[in-house]
Amino acid sequence: MFGVTLHEEKEILKRIKNPASREIGFNQLVVAYQQRLYWHIRKMVIDHNDTDDILQEVFIKVWKNIEKFREDSNLFTWLYKIATNECLNFLKRRKDKYKVSMEDANKELFSKLDNSPHISGSAIQKKLQKALLTLPDKQRLVFNMKYFEDMKYKDISKITETSVGSLKASYHIAVKKIEEYIKLD
Repeated sequence: MFGVTLHEEKEILKRIKNPASREIGFNQLVVAYQQRLYWHIRKMVIDHNDTDDILQEVFIKVWKNIEKFREDSNLFTWLYKIATNECLNFLKRRKDKYKVSMEDANKELFSKLDNSPHISGSAIQKKLQKALLTLPDKQRLVFNMKYFEDMKYKDISKITETSVGSLKASYHIAVKKIEEYIKLD
């Protein structure tokens, strides 16, 4: 779970909820979760600058809403939920703003994938990334969390508010689509 133990998570929350140590606690939260959230977002939006903007929005929302965190789930689940929603909202806004089809949006992301100095990797890694870009956003999100981040369906279910059965079906369909895409080339 992000390399942060439940005890450490509780200590961070205790500091954040104490007005005298709120900033220190929040800085610890950022340090503890920033890198994982960055890569979670980056796998969805591809572009480094967009990722940084979304990550900043995530931490602003966390800062503004941390008092509302009820602690009935893990902090990482709550953070991931905020990051996931910000990603999906960003992708939807971009498609709506430019009135682009899914295919055109994917072409733009393909181009960023091929031309970004921030993206490296072998040809097969880029091919996998392109295959992922052909998936609907939510299906890609589920695949990323399960395959790359090795999250349990139970945790993905809490983050996406989707049943475990639906997640398993979505992941299975995503795998089949990726296999088909890779076979085509």
